[in-house]
Amino acid sequence: MTINTVKTASFTMDYLRFGKGKDSLVILPGLSVQSVMGLGDLIAEAYQSLTEDYTVYLFDRRKDLPAVYPIREMARDMAEAIRALGLSKVALFGASQGGMIAMALAAEHPELVQKLVLGSSSAHVDAAHFELFARWIDLAKEGQSRELNLAFGEALYPKAVFESARELLLSQADSFTAEDLRRFVILAESLQGFDVRADLARIACPVLVLGAKDDRVLGAEASREIFRHLPQRPDSELYLYEEGFGHAAFDTAPDYKERLLRFLRKETAAE
Repeated sequence: MTINTVKTASFTMDYLRFGKGKDSLVILPGLSVQSVMGLGDLIAEAYQSLTEDYTVYLFDRRKDLPAVYPIREMARDMAEAIRALGLSKVALFGASQGGMIAMALAAEHPELVQKLVLGSSSAHVDAAHFELFARWIDLAKEGQSRELNLAFGEALYPKAVFESARELLLSQADSFTAEDLRRFVILAESLQGFDVRADLARIACPVLVLGAKDDRVLGAEASREIFRHLPQRPDSELYLYEEGFGHAAFDTAPDYKERLLRFLRKETAAE
């Protein structure tokens, strides 16, 4: 799949585009050591059920990261990229850190977002939850790629999935570059002190919050907290997967894409 690049006055950002639907779906992936741009074919296949209704835009983070890059700045950059492509009233799906960016974007730029889906995300990261990210940051700074990817995978996936993927995770880690690790540190450090709970009341569209009861990264309570702070409207939903899918339920739950599509197809209260 061809990697596209959007250029603004401030930055350049890679994205993938697939599908043929008349509406636009923007996907913001979570924190990762390497860019997801190289997984385009696999991602397009995973979201194939949405491509009749939507043209899908999967965005990377900007190419030249500032040394300090708060999530609110990521959201401003993402809004600028969306506008630069001539998009508006998009369906927006953010997973994990991508969900944090999506919340900040939808609160600051409600005119851009028609529907919002948040997967395994959180409206704030407290000191206790940041301890896990701090460990990953230390491993990245020390250049311990294999240890980092194993720790990352173990936190994201259910035990059986992690064990089956262990060798793949080790092999993948051998391809990490010093630049990959540098970018990862900047993106992971942005999680410290993140808090948009007070801003969620400004989100003006229906929201689907998806979480997992066995999420070992942010916890199931993070999804419940997001939903409590959102404007209460009948076309917003909260759904928590039972144990067995972990933080990466967006990859491991077999009905995840269908659940997402059903929500996106539903008429809003305003309609």
